[in-house]
Amino acid sequence: MSVRRATTDDVPALIAFPDTPGVQNLPRDQVRDDFATGRMRPEWSWLAENDGRLVGRALWWGLGGSRPESLDTLDVLPEQPDPRSVAAQLLQGGRADLGQLPTYRLRIPVGERHGHPVRWRCEAAQDAGLTETLERLQYQWSPPAGVPQASTRLTFREGSDEEFVSLFGQAARGSLDVETRRALEETDEISQARDDLAFYLSCPGERDWWRVAFDHEHQPAGFIVPSATPYHRNVGYLGVLPDHRGQGLVHDLLGEITRIHAAAGAQRITATTDLVNLPMAAAFDRAGYQITEIRLVLQQPRVGS
Repeated sequence: MSVRRATTDDVPALIAFPDTPGVQNLPRDQVRDDFATGRMRPEWSWLAENDGRLVGRALWWGLGGSRPESLDTLDVLPEQPDPRSVAAQLLQGGRADLGQLPTYRLRIPVGERHGHPVRWRCEAAQDAGLTETLERLQYQWSPPAGVPQASTRLTFREGSDEEFVSLFGQAARGSLDVETRRALEETDEISQARDDLAFYLSCPGERDWWRVAFDHEHQPAGFIVPSATPYHRNVGYLGVLPDHRGQGLVHDLLGEITRIHAAAGAQRITATTDLVNLPMAAAFDRAGYQITEIRLVLQQPRVGS
């Protein structure tokens, strides 16, 4: 078996690679579109061959920079006797090109979390140094779920970038979001808030969707950042300010995001939350969002962790 970086001539075979059981395979049309738009690239892709036959692929993904942002696909044909070894070699090839490996986002169908296809991928990722794991739930809303009623407790208006920096910072205090808590171990609140602002400004969603939420006393209670991916509308970010927690306002904020997207004709709204963030999961359930998959986020340990 041999492992090498892909070339432009390899792209059709990488797109046509068979679906593999036990994981959530990317739709072939999406992979084709990602290569066409540069979100996936031959120079970011590695393949494994056995006697000239394609038996494995590793496809990294990005939004247009010089480096990919994540590993989106790691597949080995099921008949390979040691898929972990093949996958580890693909990741080693990627690391030789990229240096520090980007995050691996492993999508898993509900009920398949502990299956063999998940286990060997996680073991190969750990072999490559991606030893820090975060488990998340992926949700989806569609029109049959219904559109939530407008909040009777909050009003919404636009806000400036500086207002949102302040709001991101306040919402980070005591947050249940694992990535936010990890980030605050390395940086200060305002720096992290500015990073959050920059990230959501870089997403495909529109800036004029963002809203600050006010209570009946005209005090800021939270905020929403409806967003989008290259493929569909997305919940993005919502935050309840510390002094207003414990009142169930997360339902009002999520409802407003859903209303904004639904009013624009969205047929699909996706969202993700950490497995440990029970209030957010409850809000998704109440708003008619359905769990579509589990996501394992595997990455190299942060410096000092």
